[in-house]
Amino acid sequence: MTGSLTKTFRRRLRRTPAEEHAVEETPATGADEAAPIDIAPNDPLLAFLQSATGAVDVEALELDSPALAELKAAGVKLAVPLVSQGELIGVLNLGPRLSEQEYSSDDRKLLDNLAAQAAPALRVGQLVRQQQAEAITRQRFEQELEVAKLIQQNFLPKQLPELSGWQVAAYYRPAREVGGDFYDVIPLPEGKVGFVVGDVTDKGVPAALVMAATRSVLRASAQRLVNPGETLERVNEHLCPDMPEKMFVTCLYGVLDPETGHFRFANAGHDLPYVKTADGSEELRARGMPLGLMPGMPYEEKETVLQPGDSLLLHSDGIVEAHSPEREMFGFPRLKQCVADYPGGGELIDRVLSDLHAHTGPDAEQEDDITMVTLQRSPGAAHMANGAVPAAELVTEFEVPSAEGNERLAIERVVAAIDGLGIAESRLERLKTAVGEATMNAMEHGSRYREDRPVSIRVLTGDGLVRVQITDLGGARPEKEHEVPDLEAKLEGLQRPRGWGLFLIENMVDETRETSDGEHHTLELGLRLEGGNDGDE
Repeated sequence: MTGSLTKTFRRRLRRTPAEEHAVEETPATGADEAAPIDIAPNDPLLAFLQSATGAVDVEALELDSPALAELKAAGVKLAVPLVSQGELIGVLNLGPRLSEQEYSSDDRKLLDNLAAQAAPALRVGQLVRQQQAEAITRQRFEQELEVAKLIQQNFLPKQLPELSGWQVAAYYRPAREVGGDFYDVIPLPEGKVGFVVGDVTDKGVPAALVMAATRSVLRASAQRLVNPGETLERVNEHLCPDMPEKMFVTCLYGVLDPETGHFRFANAGHDLPYVKTADGSEELRARGMPLGLMPGMPYEEKETVLQPGDSLLLHSDGIVEAHSPEREMFGFPRLKQCVADYPGGGELIDRVLSDLHAHTGPDAEQEDDITMVTLQRSPGAAHMANGAVPAAELVTEFEVPSAEGNERLAIERVVAAIDGLGIAESRLERLKTAVGEATMNAMEHGSRYREDRPVSIRVLTGDGLVRVQITDLGGARPEKEHEVPDLEAKLEGLQRPRGWGLFLIENMVDETRETSDGEHHTLELGLRLEGGNDGDE
């Protein structure tokens, strides 16, 4: 208990009829009420009253107590402890009787009975008031969370950019109603794109406001400044003067040139991104202090080039700092290996989340916010850039794992992408056959049916054609003299089956083209949007 019930209680005894009449006719002025007296938690009077068994004679009490001195100065004669369930919840203070007589034993007994009945009622009143205060606080807290949630949702990207030759995917899941993580995608001049992943210390409205301020300043600075390092310097200078105490922002900011794959980045104390290459995965390191801590901080810039087939993962610490039931962290090495082992894009996000779930267990509570942004350069992107493929509009691009039966998935995705182009049913069946055969060849001969070496498929339209590019990681095919398929010779066992797949594909579509960069092999199928009903040819 931090204080006591200090409202003075006075009883008028043995009043004359004249006195009773005077009291009834005199308006209440509150003159008989003494000012409240607080008892400090460490005051010895508190311990004395806690152990007292009845009314206490204040004048006879000798304690080194500031509260006792105040009681005596206020003219308090008796102090009656109000105890409920063994806890002192208040004190009933009484001044001298109006008759100027001493309190009798009957008076004291009456006061003890009154205290025994008043204490539980007072306790109920205190609990009701406490619950009301808690309800108001809880409502205010919920409103604050809702405001913070709205702020955060409004500042996250509504949609991701569609970049020709690239797959961009993102995932965000706060640990609670409102998290400290954020990500952003910023359109920049000359077709470049800025990618941001950050983490604000703390949670709730303060973190949401800092996140909103960081995003706004970063977006404004990125439009004026070319280099990521200079951009983070500018953001840091803006944030430092107004950053709340014990708060800061970690942030990684990179600029991608989709045409060349050039990625230039700077890091303000954030977790290192990982890039998947043909040789595995590696960290992208750059040094810099978190934003909002100290003004005048420089930010180191680094750069890399994402080659066709490479992918990049930007992430927050909610992944690596997740614990197993045995308190083992998921850790950076495990995440780095995930990037090396799995395809990029949205599939990488799904695989990481699956591994994370297996690590933490099905019933684990999420410890921190989880944010991932992935960039993947399509394996066939190089052919588009060097002019080997005619200019066309990208309709869709996707990957299928190299596993038997996935050619059906490729056919379904291609047919869904070109639905509405008005291709005759018979010609559509020819394209489906060619796509299925080409995808099987790519999975078998290019990827050796390894699921970690997926087949990439791009669908484009232009020049009156629909084009389907099927790319595997098998590199250049050895040049061989293809036998002209002869059905009679094949039936007699005089001709090998090889070469029949390509022969079939070439006769199903109007155009075919094979290209390779030494690491990726692409077969392009072209079918005219308009053509005769030649399905039986």
